[in-house]
Amino acid sequence: MNLLMVRARLKQDNVAEAKAETEKVIQALEQARPAGVRYAAGVLSDGVTFVALLEMEPGQEHPLRNFPAYVALIENLKEWYAEPPAVEYITVIGSYQLF
Repeated sequence: MNLLMVRARLKQDNVAEAKAETEKVIQALEQARPAGVRYAAGVLSDGVTFVALLEMEPGQEHPLRNFPAYVALIENLKEWYAEPPAVEYITVIGSYQLF
């Protein structure tokens, strides 16, 4: 199993909007229940750095690229970034009931 991790520092003025838009994505995913999608998002202790995790299998295309709520969030984030986001891929070597 692989994870896509995106870490992004946002402008303080946009944090509340980003949280609200992220919650909309989660709600839309809960309603649509797309097969094979496992996604989580949170904010680090500094209050402005967001982290999102998306489970992806090797070679799999990004399963949320055409999901309307996610597309809207990404478009908004482009204006809210305080600095460019960091995108990392994590190969999970073990997990106890987390993934």
